[in-house]
Amino acid sequence: METKLKILLVSDDEVIHNQILNGISGSYPIQLIGPGDVVREINRDVQDIVIFVQADGDIEVESIQYIKSVSPSTLVIFIAKNSDFSQLRNITKAGASEFFVYPEEHGLFISRFPSIFQNYELQKLKQDTSFSSFTGGRGKIITVFSGNGGSGKSNLAAALAQTIKLESTAEVILIDLNLQFGGIETLLSIQSNRSIADLTPVINELNESHIRNVSQKLDSSKLEVLISPCDAETAETITEEFVAKLLRTCRRSFDFVIVDLPAYINSNVVTALEESDQIYYVLTPDTPALKVLKQFEELAVRLGMELPSRTSIVLNKLAKDNEVQEKDLKTFLRFPVAATVRHDIKGLQPFINKGEPVRKIAKEKRMIPFAKDVRKWAVSVLK
Repeated sequence: METKLKILLVSDDEVIHNQILNGISGSYPIQLIGPGDVVREINRDVQDIVIFVQADGDIEVESIQYIKSVSPSTLVIFIAKNSDFSQLRNITKAGASEFFVYPEEHGLFISRFPSIFQNYELQKLKQDTSFSSFTGGRGKIITVFSGNGGSGKSNLAAALAQTIKLESTAEVILIDLNLQFGGIETLLSIQSNRSIADLTPVINELNESHIRNVSQKLDSSKLEVLISPCDAETAETITEEFVAKLLRTCRRSFDFVIVDLPAYINSNVVTALEESDQIYYVLTPDTPALKVLKQFEELAVRLGMELPSRTSIVLNKLAKDNEVQEKDLKTFLRFPVAATVRHDIKGLQPFINKGEPVRKIAKEKRMIPFAKDVRKWAVSVLK
């Protein structure tokens, strides 16, 4: 059965979730997470159906309330481990639509799930309207990362954000999370005393107004930019909780959140990667860069980061005289190649030296090769 609906199974009981997966996963794509990962996963992606197995610690009411507050249209099915009327009442008030008791009603759940799924799918089809333009509600977080310094990721992140803004009606914000040294402010000639660090006092009540008061708007594209404090001491005060709250608030306020990450791994970078809907790893066609990519993949596995489903490669600085060519790379890359960008020193260097955006108007007739390649990438992101 082919479906675009996303089903999330929340469980820390191996026996129950294995029986559920054996009963229905053959027909439906289901993602399994623990109760502690609910907040992160619900913020990262819209889930159509959540099957919530009663957890140890009585956190289900709070978790279901959070799911419904972030995504009111999500259908929540609760699997209880015992018959308890007060629990049923609390779970129903929290927002669960269906309630089954394990193990007595396990067979009933398995038999009824196809009709529950089909009814939800029909209801969603009726609610869907034709796509005309971007509307507020839930944006997409895109991180541009590379473990290799000098890969050109900051240039690509800035150009991608500008291009998406110029090629669509989307609300776009570019965030520089290279907290120690920055870089985006130099590429875009932004001179301001305000930075991400100014949001620290209001992080617990952060909203769109706070972000727009601190961000800088480019005159050419109207792109919003949150620049780095460019200060190592200040960077130490910004925690992974801050990064998570910032990205989640931006997701609710903008259609696209483009994040430029530093070329190393720390808790803030891991948080940004975990919050991301799409990760673009910038790879230059040379042996040292390939070695760093392999080390990043191994580290991600040790850290428990789920990369394969949302990571793509952007090949940067491609040229005929490269040590490694594109056709050689595709044979052993673990992730798909989403875009290729030509090595364009003559065209790009003047923009970098002057600190000017490579794109300034929507229908630009004379674009440098770098800008043309980024435009193809941006169009694929918008589809």
